Order: sequence, then C-alpha cells, then structure tokens
Amino acid sequence: MRKPVRVLVVDDSALMRKLIPQMLQRDTSIEVVGTAMDGLLGIKKIAELRPDVVTLDLDMPRMDGLEMLRRIVGRYHIPVIVVSSHNEVGAYSALKALALGAFDFVAKPNASQTGGLEQIARELSVKIKVAAISGPPKLTFNTPAPAHHGSKCKQTGTRPTRSIAIGVSTGGPNALHYICSQLSADFAGCLLIVQHMPEGFTGMFARRLDDCSSINVVEARSGDLLSPGRAFICPGNRHIKVRRVPQGDMIVLVDQAPVNGHRPSVDVLFHSVAKEFGSESAALLMTGMGDDGAAGMRAVHAAGGVTIAQSLDSCVVDSMPRAAIEAGSVSRIVPLDSLPSVLQTLSSNDRSRTHADDSADVETPRGARR
Repeated sequence: MRKPVRVLVVDDSALMRKLIPQMLQRDTSIEVVGTAMDGLLGIKKIAELRPDVVTLDLDMPRMDGLEMLRRIVGRYHIPVIVVSSHNEVGAYSALKALALGAFDFVAKPNASQTGGLEQIARELSVKIKVAAISGPPKLTFNTPAPAHHGSKCKQTGTRPTRSIAIGVSTGGPNALHYICSQLSADFAGCLLIVQHMPEGFTGMFARRLDDCSSINVVEARSGDLLSPGRAFICPGNRHIKVRRVPQGDMIVLVDQAPVNGHRPSVDVLFHSVAKEFGSESAALLMTGMGDDGAAGMRAVHAAGGVTIAQSLDSCVVDSMPRAAIEAGSVSRIVPLDSLPSVLQTLSSNDRSRTHADDSADVETPRGARR
C-alpha cells in the first residue's frame, strides 16, 4: 500500500491553516504533517518535516510566498501548489509563481460561491497527488530570446490562413508563454486557447501573454471575429465555440454545464472546430492532467483535420496528450520547443506543406511523466 502524500500547509490565515488540513484529511491518501504562518517558519518546517508537497499562500508577512517559493526551488526538490486569493492581485501573483516554478495553483473561493470549499478540496486533493508523482516542473527546452515584437504587427486580410484550437492544463501557462513569445510578427493564423484556469485569472493571463508576443493575445468575447495574428484565451467559467457566419468565423461563449469536470472544456472547443471547419480544422493538445480534449481530438481527426499532441517527455503532466495518443487520433507528436515552428508552418500561406509533413514528427510515446 502506497504511503500517504505528506503535505505542509503554509498560510498566514489562521482560518486557512485550520480549514485546509480539515479539507485534505478526508482523503486517506493525503497526510498534513504540519502548518506554518509565514515563509520563514515554512522553510524551517520543510527542513524538519521533509514533506512531499507544499501548499503555499503568497501574501504573508516576514517572508512572502514568492520568496519562499524561490528558496524551495533553489534548495529543495519539492513541488509547490499555490493557494491564491481570487482577485487581480492574486491572479498576478499566482501567474508569477508558476513562472518561478510552482507546480500549479488553486483559487480560494469567493465568499459568494456556494460549495466553494468542497470544490477547492477536490481540486487541491487531486493536484497534490499528481504533484507528488510528477515532482516539480522542469524546464524541458532551452529558452531562446523572445522573438522581437516591439509594436504589434497588423496583419492584412480579414480571415486567418488557419485557425488552430489549443487545449492545455497543468504546465500550460509557461508552455503557452514560450509558444506565444516565439511566434513571429508575420504569423497569419489564429489561435483559440482553452487553458484550465478559474474565472478572474484568464484576463490577467491573456495580458501577460500579450506582453511577450508579437501576435495580439486577448481574452475572448462572444462576437469576436477570428483574424490573422491573434490568439484568444477562453474566459474562466465559460465554454468557447466557433461559428461560421457571413462576416467571417465568430467566437461564441456559452454557459452550459461543465464537461469532463471543466468549464472551459477542451472537448467543447475541439468538437465545435471539427463541426464548423471540417477538414480545415486543426487541434493541438498540450500538457495537462486528465483526459479533457481526447474525445474532441477524435472528432477533429475524423473530420480530416490536423491533430497534434505535445510530446509526453516535454509535458509537466502528460495525461491529456497521452489519452489522445493512445486513442489513435493524433497525427503528429511534437516536443514543446518545436511547436512554435510547427504552428508557424501550419499557418503559412504555403498550405501544400501542411499535410505533406503530417507524419514527419510522429513519435512512439516514451519518456512519459505521469
């Protein structure tokens, strides 16, 4: 029988230091071995208790969470899950923590959210167990300097050469940052991105991606028309679909029930793209836990579209692309550091290269990180 995952809870709120252990103790595969009220005490307890995973608040006195995270990354091989405030400051700090090496984050529920504590308990338990198996995120590619973007280049033409749907979860913010920073200003395609992220965080995430990119990255709104050189991030707690209308291809946001436990769901986007674009559809499934996107990828594949998965050994968690690969619906498997050039080629005006290269990057799944 596997030993319980040993967790240290670090939070300056006495209430959260009581609630988080109470929530986690319902799962017999998790053991809270200690708590700490700030980063200084947290570092001391890591040395004493040797936990498998740390849950970390960011807004703390004496030593804040970001400084504690830097020390954990620099000194200890322990995955960290951030428990973030559900506001703009919390969103900014949580995204910064991911860039510094946090495994993932969960958002503290708003006071108005019904069942918020139950939801965070389930989410936190799953992420703790996955983090314990996966370990801290590792940089799986050499990061070149971001493509020079200066002022955003305005694309000509009203329709993109190709609209590419992307689904991603754990490990996604850093992976998407890398991809967007490497796309050149002449990128003629359009990206539609579902990143599993709570409501209130996706707007900040889109702005951070836009700051590093030559293309324009925005949080999607219903009625937005797909256009060249743009990327649309689906808002948290909404689903995103596409619809062909006389004016062009349009984004539609909907509030239907969660799919695969997620809203937004990758499957909802992929199914919509397959239905509307048929053989012109393209889908990319990237790092993440669970199997969201696998069914939608089958639909894109059946429609004759291009289906790409991030290589398992370049994922923080490989469950999402693995599910699609094992279902036989992926035509290309591409490491993260090659994805920008693949997307650039896929969206180039030389469309004859698209299907000719479909088998070039196919690999046998190996080096998987679960």
